[in-house]
Amino acid sequence: MPEHDFRSIIANRMKTYRKEEKMSLDAMARATGVSKAMLGQMERLESVPTIATLWKIASGLGLSFSSFFEEATQASPDNSLFPDDPDMSVTILFPFSPKTRIEVFEVKLSNRHHQKSDAHQAGIVEHVVMREGTMELFYENKVEKLSEGDCHRFHADISHEYRAITDCVRFENIICYTH
Repeated sequence: MPEHDFRSIIANRMKTYRKEEKMSLDAMARATGVSKAMLGQMERLESVPTIATLWKIASGLGLSFSSFFEEATQASPDNSLFPDDPDMSVTILFPFSPKTRIEVFEVKLSNRHHQKSDAHQAGIVEHVVMREGTMELFYENKVEKLSEGDCHRFHADISHEYRAITDCVRFENIICYTH
């Protein structure tokens, strides 16, 4: 997905949400922990959010992560998200469904990428299904080494990290919203 389209989709989703909720940028900043300046830059298409920043916004607003990309998925379901991060690719396999309360992503890490993720909103459980390579998953002072064929589940309302041990790691990330 071209960077401009990516920025526009996120900006439109944020503006729509703020309008629907009658929320100011100040209120959104307080709810998400992302500065008013950064939120304004994102809405004006001056800044591209990182995965961690977008998760903070989604968590703070009580939105699903994939809700920021519904427009892109409808246009082309094979789009890879976050064009500014060459060592991480996130593709929506199934966008959030209110009936199932899940969303599914394919995540690819290359060049031994290390991805830190802030705590998500309460009630989010991540399921990791390893398809290729080996990585370490850090959370709650634990380290889980996962390789092809391994599966792991954890509560994602705490900070967590994915660290690729091999040059190429590919896994499915199933996000469940239990609340």
